[in-house]
Amino acid sequence: MDVQTMSESVYVGMCIKIGTPQQVASRRDIVDMVELLGNQRGVGRSMDSGSQREGFRFHDSDIDTMFWPTNHRVIWDLSQSEYYNLHRQALILCDSSESPAGFTLLWLPLESAAQIVLSSCVRMNGGLYISSSKYRENVCASLTPDSRIHGPCSTSTEGSENYLTLDHDEANCFVSDVWPPSASSWIDRCHSWPPLHVVNDIVRNGCHFVAIGHKLGNHEDNEWRISFSQAEYKLVYSMNHTQFLTYGLMKLFLKEIINKELRDEETQLCSYHMKTAVFWAIQQNTLPQWCPQNLLAGFWVCFRLLIKWVYEGICPNFFIPENNMFLSKIHGQAQTSLFRRLYGLYEKGIALLLHSPSIRSSIIDVLCNPRLTVCTDEHTLISEAEFDVELFREIHGSDAHRTSDLQLCMKILHTVEQLIGSPLSQYQVVSLQKHTATILQCTAFTLHKCTNTGVNKQMYIADKMPCHMLKLVAKFGCVSDMLYIAMYYYKTLRYREALSVIEMTKVKLAQPYLMYLDRVDRERYTEAVGGQSWSTKIRQAVAMNIKLVNKICYINELLPEQQSCTLSSSHTLLIPPYVLLHMLEFLSSRHVDTVRAQTALDELQVLVHHDQGPLIPFYHRDISWEILGICQQMAGNLQAALYSYQQSLRQYPDHKIQTATTKRINDLHIPT
Repeated sequence: MDVQTMSESVYVGMCIKIGTPQQVASRRDIVDMVELLGNQRGVGRSMDSGSQREGFRFHDSDIDTMFWPTNHRVIWDLSQSEYYNLHRQALILCDSSESPAGFTLLWLPLESAAQIVLSSCVRMNGGLYISSSKYRENVCASLTPDSRIHGPCSTSTEGSENYLTLDHDEANCFVSDVWPPSASSWIDRCHSWPPLHVVNDIVRNGCHFVAIGHKLGNHEDNEWRISFSQAEYKLVYSMNHTQFLTYGLMKLFLKEIINKELRDEETQLCSYHMKTAVFWAIQQNTLPQWCPQNLLAGFWVCFRLLIKWVYEGICPNFFIPENNMFLSKIHGQAQTSLFRRLYGLYEKGIALLLHSPSIRSSIIDVLCNPRLTVCTDEHTLISEAEFDVELFREIHGSDAHRTSDLQLCMKILHTVEQLIGSPLSQYQVVSLQKHTATILQCTAFTLHKCTNTGVNKQMYIADKMPCHMLKLVAKFGCVSDMLYIAMYYYKTLRYREALSVIEMTKVKLAQPYLMYLDRVDRERYTEAVGGQSWSTKIRQAVAMNIKLVNKICYINELLPEQQSCTLSSSHTLLIPPYVLLHMLEFLSSRHVDTVRAQTALDELQVLVHHDQGPLIPFYHRDISWEILGICQQMAGNLQAALYSYQQSLRQYPDHKIQTATTKRINDLHIPT
């Protein structure tokens, strides 16, 4: 058996399952861009963490986000207070004297802080300390009604752009600009990995503190855990692709073999243990070369290290080795039982991976064909169109910087202006292009609302800026972004101009090479725009769902639906572009061409009644039936409208518009 060929086969299988180097790089760059634009609010900052941030896209990966206030800083020594303006920032002092390694108490020496912090404090040793358990409870109570406490996080369940239901973990924490003294030994260990510039960047950015104490500590309810999430994603970024896939292989090994058929409360090992094993294995130079031919050897090194830790009952934290992460869970009979299970797998050799559904076929291919030659060149693993589908879906899913706050819009646009002249990757360029289009359309509609004075001259002057912005959106946004200027023209009673834009949009949306979500004719797409820049592709060949910010009125006809969404703590309404196109054509034509209005309504009805997914995804059928009902009601066909509203109520309630739908049904007043 040729182990190197088998490693190459698994490498290829993992690239298809987890992502090629290009796919992983694009995901990370897009997340980085979103974070950069999102952190323009003055009161706090946020950071994505966990596997999504690292570049994985497993279907069941939770979304992890960390939030921290910018007007609070944690220091390790009172002498560090000289670096801060005490009028602007509340200082929090670490007190690790009574806590296990990796944990600390947080003391307020001046007893001045935000109200939510002060209300989370307890008196200890004559001082005021922030209780982690109280802080968790107070933060969770201030979030959405369905939020629940999960470890140090507030967790809520939400849909995603990929039409999955995921848990979103939000960890509200504090930040320190200073690297923890207890982790100073980590700096001294970094001789071969990570590179010096990565070490310096990590140390320069300090650490965070998340609201959970050590289960065996003296102050479990009040302690805080030192978090190295920011350092960890930078370490993962610095891995080569074989090392990254080894980490992914360890995660799959955990999920599909070690923890298979175990309930959450029965599991002893977690993904963080796998990550820690990979970090140590890379840093200790246990493998001379991390390359596709050595992928399985790298996995085996990490697996042996994991077994050693379980046997000894010690899993040393990568940054603070004195913090034994097995201490509170893996000991006694549980430790013995887990070691026997792992050693039983170890005795099977690499054949143990045949138990993994994700990896099995890659191994069987080599076993059945010993002379198999494997090509690991990433350009042979995924076509241009397939890569673009994921890239634009990623950009669409991360396009969340929608706001009705004009001041925030200006801040983001100012950041965009600064970024244009800075060195950006090709993925960041196209991502920035779409985000800019989004913030421009939000600014345009918000400006219209703020300047709608009713005075003709002022309105004329005030109208020029939103029009200019929306023309820019249509110029460098995606194809479907043209519908925003059509909505604006309709809103400002320029029906013929709206119809002119709608006609152009209709032609572009009808092109056979157009990409919409996962729907694309790959051959025609490649023939039309293959080899061109992603900036060109998004303008000429990509359509996305129309997202309406619920605090902004785009057209009056959809206000009840937006208000219904808002009641359910939903911030945006997502509409398939083909549905909105027909709706706008119907609405605008009613004022200038009644025959065309009826044709548009007929086309909308055929689309909603007969489309099985290509143009109206499953999760958007509730709003699509709703829009059909609105148009039918306006046309005077009340029975058809009633049927459409009833159909809307029968769909998956993704948009939370049932309140609006029920009211519309009650307002029909159909005679019995």
